[in-house]
Amino acid sequence: MRFSTAVVTAAFTALFTTVTPSAVADPPTSRAATPPGQVCFWTKPGMMGQAWCYGPPGYAEAENGTQRNAYSFESRVNGTVYAISYGSGAGCVYREIRTDDYDEDWTAWATKLDGVSHEKLGCEPG
Repeated sequence: MRFSTAVVTAAFTALFTTVTPSAVADPPTSRAATPPGQVCFWTKPGMMGQAWCYGPPGYAEAENGTQRNAYSFESRVNGTVYAISYGSGAGCVYREIRTDDYDEDWTAWATKLDGVSHEKLGCEPG
């Protein structure tokens, strides 16, 4: 019995696919891992530590240890989003984050980040 090359190749591919484990998606651990349409923040410089990602629209409180502890970020949002920080009073400040912005040592805002929004929410530049 003769087998065509296509049949043998298809059989080998099917066997290889069932034996090979599939990749498991992990939380982002580097700039390359930031999903399109999101901005991600990390608890340590160099895009290391715990990560939290935001995708517009709306406002979201920072999570996963990044609230007031965001030492690096990268944006792959197609447009502008705003890092928001609430002060001790009723006021707030924002930091504009544009498409492809990133900072591997975001010390200027590391202890300020409270959340992220697609709009300024009436906050002042800061």
